[in-house]
Formats: sequence, structure tokens, C-alpha cells
Amino acid sequence: QVQVVESGGGLVQPGGSLRLSCAATGRTSSSRTMGWFRQALGKEREFVATMRWSGGHSGDAYVADSVKGRFSISRDRAKDTVYLQMNKLEPEDTAVYYCAVVNSRLITSSVRSGQNYNYWGQGTQVTVSS
Repeated sequence: QVQVVESGGGLVQPGGSLRLSCAATGRTSSSRTMGWFRQALGKEREFVATMRWSGGHSGDAYVADSVKGRFSISRDRAKDTVYLQMNKLEPEDTAVYYCAVVNSRLITSSVRSGQNYNYWGQGTQVTVSS
């Protein structure tokens, strides 16, 4: 079993920045995919960004086109933690952000679908408003 703990959400003004953290504890794995999805009020959950890796590989990052150039994802291998750096935030980024984990290196065509992740965090609220 893997426990997923998110942190870093909050209220920020348009144009501001936030960094979300996601730590995975419990069952470890040399292969993993960890990413972020978000769900705005009244909308469906959407993919934001993810990283996948296997063994000593540094990892591949994927970022949704809707946030590319503003958001980036990175990881701290030693801490089993991924970070979502969000810059130039817009009101449309307001949502609950969820971290998702699967103990395998997903194939490229699968990284953007939430159904392929089997461990989820509780979510952290990000509100962009003046």
C-alpha cells in the first residue's frame, strides 16, 4: 500500500506562484509514475503533469498543453517526492489538485489518464483570485 500526501495549496493572486508537493510513503518501488490532476468546481478531472521513472533513470516529464510554459514538475528521488511548480497562475487554474501514484512506469499513451493510477491523495485546494 502507498500513502500519498499532498501539501502546498492556498490562495494566490493572479500572476503569482505556488509549489505543490506530493510525498509517497509505504510500499516502495524502483519504477513509479507520480503526477498531478485537478478538478475545478463543476468540471471533470483533468491531467496536469506527471513524471515516470524506472531504476536509476532520471525520469520523463509530461505536462498538459493547457499549462505548458507555466507549470513544471520535478522530483526528489531521495525523498520519493514530486513537486509541481506553478507560475503565472490564472483564475482558471483554481481547482482541487490531486496527486496520483502508480508503482510502475506507465507507457506514454497511458500517463494522462487517471484510471491508470491506483493511489490518490486527498487533494489540496488552489485558489487564484484577487
